[in-house]
Amino acid sequence: MATKQENVQLLERGKTKPPKMYKVILLNDDFTTMEFVIEVLQAFFSMSTEQATQTMLKVHNEGSAVCGLYSRDIAETKVQQVAGYAIQRGHPLKCRMEEN
Repeated sequence: MATKQENVQLLERGKTKPPKMYKVILLNDDFTTMEFVIEVLQAFFSMSTEQATQTMLKVHNEGSAVCGLYSRDIAETKVQQVAGYAIQRGHPLKCRMEEN
């Protein structure tokens, strides 16, 4: 049977840090339509029409905007999904991730 001291040591060793989070950022370009950017934001980031429009305007006016904050694998997947979707539809839209 474990003593109280051993239990405390096990609990201290068992503490884990939360995973690092990554921002997924959409980048502006001169060719992708605003409507397509809104479509992407709604499809891949579950934004409402209003949220997507506000984010699209930020991308358009400021050059980029954060679309969400995710764990590394989710962020990587989002970036790949957006890139693939844009290429399939003939848009040069770019998306990247960076550590928060």
